[in-house]
Amino acid sequence: MKCPRAVEGRRLDRLRRPISILVVAAMIVAAIGRPAWAETVKIGLSKSTTAGGIFIAQDKGYFAAVGLTPEFVMFDSSEPIAVAVVSGAVDFGHTGASAGLYSLAGQGALKIVAAASREAPSFQVNGVVASNRAYDAGLRTLKDLGGHSVAISQFGSPPHYSLALIEEKYGIEPKSVRVTALQSNPNILSAMTGGQIDASVMLAAAMMPAVARGDMKLLAFIGDETPWQTGVVFTATKTTNDHRDIVERFLGAVRKGKHDYYDAFIDAAGRRQDGPQADAMLAIIAKYLNQPVEQLRPAIAYVDPDGRLDVKDVLHQVDWFRGQGMIKGDFEAATVMDMRFVIPLPTK
Repeated sequence: MKCPRAVEGRRLDRLRRPISILVVAAMIVAAIGRPAWAETVKIGLSKSTTAGGIFIAQDKGYFAAVGLTPEFVMFDSSEPIAVAVVSGAVDFGHTGASAGLYSLAGQGALKIVAAASREAPSFQVNGVVASNRAYDAGLRTLKDLGGHSVAISQFGSPPHYSLALIEEKYGIEPKSVRVTALQSNPNILSAMTGGQIDASVMLAAAMMPAVARGDMKLLAFIGDETPWQTGVVFTATKTTNDHRDIVERFLGAVRKGKHDYYDAFIDAAGRRQDGPQADAMLAIIAKYLNQPVEQLRPAIAYVDPDGRLDVKDVLHQVDWFRGQGMIKGDFEAATVMDMRFVIPLPTK
């Protein structure tokens, strides 16, 4: 005669077995439905609204959805970010294009994989200002820059290239413009208000308070005069070759954030216009930049929602910086980009 307790135990075993199988199956299904790993990626950024799409992507969980955990590393200027990517201190850079970045890319150390921000009409990101002394003496428009001194932050920086585009547009002889690199916006403002410098190309966020006080005169915003590809997304060449999947996941999450950014701040014609979600998106950006919302609102930059890159302008930038002796080495300009990832902006 079988022991009732033993019979009952075998019955429980038979019941537990299908339950265990179901639990394991559920765990497998859950794992398939989400990334199997969480990879930490360090992103080098400038302290600017140009990184708004990345902040939104983090806040809305777009990075988490593709198994990435971003860590933001803030820099005061663009060039150190390129160096940090090459050294491995950060995994991705999202900042302004510069001679230093192109030099490292030309050496094969890093690759541009997407667009960041772009100067475009109606966006007040960078501008040209004249000192009161120079303005009173006749420096009233961009055409008048010849024969004057112009301050920028650094040689080979986005403001430097912006000045070159202005010279090209208005037929200004470059040698007639005395360009001075003063390293920082506070230094430029001091020189401008003191009358030591006639004009400057600089961030609107830095210059507009001085313009409002009457300390200097606004001549133009760069986006209204000479649109160009100011910012790029890049990573180490080794990363593009050995971790292609991570690059694709990263760019996919960033594009989702940029779509939300675009919908919040840019209209269907590509011009600056706040939409219904503008305040909510500004609050996210302000949180990561630790700046007041109203200070950021006028400084919103243009971004392409799909991160499409103005390839033609990138090639022009490389040629111009090389012509200034700021890029060394004999390499094809196109090699600074990895076209496996780049989505080209359609040419007009």
